[in-house]
Amino acid sequence: MLAGLLAAPAAAQHGATNGEWRSYGGDTGSTKYSPLDQITPENFETLEIAWRWRSVDTHLAKSEAGGAWIGPAREVFEALAREDPERWETDLYSSRPGTSLLVATPLMVDGVLYLSTPLYQAAAVDARTGETLWAFDPKAYESGTPAVIPWRHRGVAYWEAGGEARVVWATGDGYLIAVDAKTGRPAADFGDGGRVDLMAGVPRTSRESRTVQNLLALSSQSPPLVVRDTVLVGSSMTDMVITREMPPGWVRAYDVRTGRHRWDFHTIPQSADEYGADTWLNQSWRYSGAANVWSLMSGDEELGYAYLPTGTPTGDYYGGHRPGDNLFAESLICVDVETGERIWHFQGVHHGLWDYDFASAPNLIDIVVDGRPVKAVAQPSKQGFIYTFDRVTGEPVWPIEERAVPKDTDLVGEVPSPTQPFPTRPPAFEYQGTSIDDLVDFTPEIRQLAIEAVEGYRLGPLFTPNSTQGTLIRPSVGGGANWSGAAVDPGTGLLYVPSVNTHSVIPFADVDPDGPATMRYIWRWGEGDRGPVMPQGLPLWKPPYSRMTAIDMNRGEHVWMTPLGDGDRYRNLPLLRDLDLPPLGGDGRGGPLLTTTLLINALTAGGSDGGPRLVAYDKTTGEILGSVDLPGGALGTPMTYMLDGRQYIALTVGGRVPELIAFALPS
Repeated sequence: MLAGLLAAPAAAQHGATNGEWRSYGGDTGSTKYSPLDQITPENFETLEIAWRWRSVDTHLAKSEAGGAWIGPAREVFEALAREDPERWETDLYSSRPGTSLLVATPLMVDGVLYLSTPLYQAAAVDARTGETLWAFDPKAYESGTPAVIPWRHRGVAYWEAGGEARVVWATGDGYLIAVDAKTGRPAADFGDGGRVDLMAGVPRTSRESRTVQNLLALSSQSPPLVVRDTVLVGSSMTDMVITREMPPGWVRAYDVRTGRHRWDFHTIPQSADEYGADTWLNQSWRYSGAANVWSLMSGDEELGYAYLPTGTPTGDYYGGHRPGDNLFAESLICVDVETGERIWHFQGVHHGLWDYDFASAPNLIDIVVDGRPVKAVAQPSKQGFIYTFDRVTGEPVWPIEERAVPKDTDLVGEVPSPTQPFPTRPPAFEYQGTSIDDLVDFTPEIRQLAIEAVEGYRLGPLFTPNSTQGTLIRPSVGGGANWSGAAVDPGTGLLYVPSVNTHSVIPFADVDPDGPATMRYIWRWGEGDRGPVMPQGLPLWKPPYSRMTAIDMNRGEHVWMTPLGDGDRYRNLPLLRDLDLPPLGGDGRGGPLLTTTLLINALTAGGSDGGPRLVAYDKTTGEILGSVDLPGGALGTPMTYMLDGRQYIALTVGGRVPELIAFALPS
C-alpha cells in the first residue's frame, strides 16, 4: 500500500510557499502543510525555544473618551465591573475573563509574524527575535461581552497588492478591522477610519441588543478569508438562547481596499422566493437565527470560489419552532467570491438537533480516484465523517446515502428528519452512537459500573433525537472533529484529522409561560446535568479517548489511527493502575501541522514533567518519533516558517502569562 500512498496526485495543492505562512491554514486551501524539511525525525527532540513573546493583553489602555486606566488585563476587567456593575456582575464569564486563552495561529510574511489575542488586539512580531513591532487595540472589550466563548480569537488574515499590505480581523463587538501591515495604524481608506460595522443591515441585531446572559448578539472569533481582494467574514452568536428570534448568520463580503460591502450570502433565506425557503416550514425563515459560519472558511484562488461551513440554526438542540430541513444550516456551500452566487451546496445534517456544526475549515486537496484526477474539497465533521466533493461541481467523490435514522422523541412539537446523509467513503474516523457494547470493559467490575451509570438515559445510533429522558449524544456536541480541523499532504493525498471520543447530554426545561422566552424548551448546564458520571473519574466508553486518524483520500480508506497520548490521567486511577492497558489517548486534539518530513501536534500531557508537549509523528505509520516540552497548554495549531536559513515552529500557549513561542534547532 505504501507505494500507492506515495503516488503524487496531479496538480496538487502546494501548501505554504517560500518559507512563509500567509494564511491561517498555510494557504487559502487550509492544507496546514509546508514543504520545509530542516526539522526531521532525527533532530526533532533537539529543538529549543528560540524566543518567547508575551501577549500584549497583559496590559491594556482605555480610550480617552471614557477616561484612562492602564494595567494588567484582570485589573481592567475589575475596573469595567466597577463602572458598569449591572453588565459585568451578571456576565456569564465575568469571573474568568480568559485572557489566557491565546489560541491564534500566527501568519508569517517577509520576516514578520501577525496574530490576534483573546481581547481582539492584533500584533506584529519580529519572526527572528520575538520583539513586538506594533500592536493595535480596537478596544472591543469596552462594548461588552462577546458571544459564545468570549475572550478567544483564532487569528488574522493578510492581504497585499501593488506595494500595499494590510492585516484584517473581526472583533468580539462585531467590527471588521484593517490596519497597515507595516505600521499597525488603521487603514484610513477602509470603511470608517479602518473599520466596518458587521452588524449593519443584519436583521434582529443592534449594538444595544443583548442576549439573556448580557452577551453581544453578534461577534467574531475566527480569521476572515481573503480571496481575490475580497474579505469574507463569518460570525459567532450565543447558543444559550431563550427566544426563537435571533440574528441570521449571514456570511458577509467586503472590498479589502475600501471596506465597501460587496454581498451577503443568506445562510437562512430572507424571502419566500429565495432558494431554500421551502425547507423552513411555517415560514420559520422569518425569525430563525444562526446557521452561521463561526469557524474557518477556505478558498480556491484559481477558481475564485469560497467554501463556507455553516452551523446549526436557533436553537441548537430543539427545532420545534423551525420545522423542515433548514437550508443552509449545517451545510458546505460553494460561492463565487466576486458575487456571492451559490455554485453548489451540500447539507450534512437535516433539521439539526445535535449542534453538529461544520466546525472546521474545508480542506482543498487534489487527488486521483480510480485513475481520474479530482480537484476535491474534504469537509471534516463533528459527527466523525469526512464529506468529499469535486470542488468545482459539488458532485460527491464517493456516494453519500440518505439512510433512515431514529425519529421518535418526547419533546413537544419536535419533528426530526426521518433520514440523514451517510458518506460511504471514507469510513467514520470516530466512534458514533451509543450502546451497552460501547461501554468501557477493562474489567467486569468496571463494565458493571458503566452499565449502572447509563441507566435511565437514552442510548441509540448516530442521530438519535434528543429527549427529556436525556439522550447520550456521541460524538459530543463538541465533536469528533472541531475547529482545529484536519491537514492534508499534497504529495501523498493523505488527510490527518484529530478527534475526541466523548458524549453530551442536553438538559431540557420548560419555560415560564409568563416570562420572556419564546422557545418551547430551554437548556442550561448545571451541577449534575452533564450526563452519566463514572466513579473515581473512570472513563465511560472504550478507548481511545482522543486519536489521530490518517486517511488516504485517493482511496477513501484509513491508513492508520493512533491514540493522542497515553492517557495517564486514567491509567493511574486505583481501578486501572494495575492493569496492562494500551495507550488510551485523551491528551487533547491539538491542530495538526504537516511538513515534508513530519506530522506535528500539541498534546496536553506526557511531557518530561507530565505537562504539555509538542509531538512529532511518522506520517506513514503514526509512530511517535519524538517530543519536546511546552511551557503551557496549547489549544491552537502550530505553524512553521523558514528565515535566514533556519526553520522555526511557532505556536501559542496559554497560562497565567500567555505567550507565542518559537522552536528552532540549536544555532
